[in-house]
Amino acid sequence: MRRAARHLPGEGGAGDSLLLPYHDRYRRRGVLTLGSGEAILLDLAEAAELCDGDALELEDGDRITVRAAAEPLTEVRGDLARLAWHIGNRHTPCEVGADRLRIQRDHVLEAMLAGLGAEIAHIEAPFQPEGGAYGHGRTHGHAHAHDPDDDPNAHIPHRHG
Repeated sequence: MRRAARHLPGEGGAGDSLLLPYHDRYRRRGVLTLGSGEAILLDLAEAAELCDGDALELEDGDRITVRAAAEPLTEVRGDLARLAWHIGNRHTPCEVGADRLRIQRDHVLEAMLAGLGAEIAHIEAPFQPEGGAYGHGRTHGHAHAHDPDDDPNAHIPHRHG
């Protein structure tokens, strides 16, 4: 099995591809199946956010392009600043566009946002939310079911008031 040990942000393009949904694009190690059907071992020195258009370099020099898979999302329109504040207050990953917000489907959040006057639509699209507050890593939900060894923001204190 070939091994990918280098993550090259923004350097994808040629070669085989790897299609992953959002929840599978924060990785350090694991067996992944490429578009061609070949299985490779991802073996990075530390966990990395694999974004659409990034590359993984295999030991033989071949590059694999990371692609964000379409997944079920909720598109939110309305008073974006107010709606984004409520989404962020729940530590929910959110993709911000000029005229819309996108979040992973969650009927509880959808009901809250609709109650705040948001227009809600269910869509299927790649999900690329904003990174963590300090410019890297991921936001996290209130469940805190993450592995601190794989969370670069685990050391940042925060309150739930």
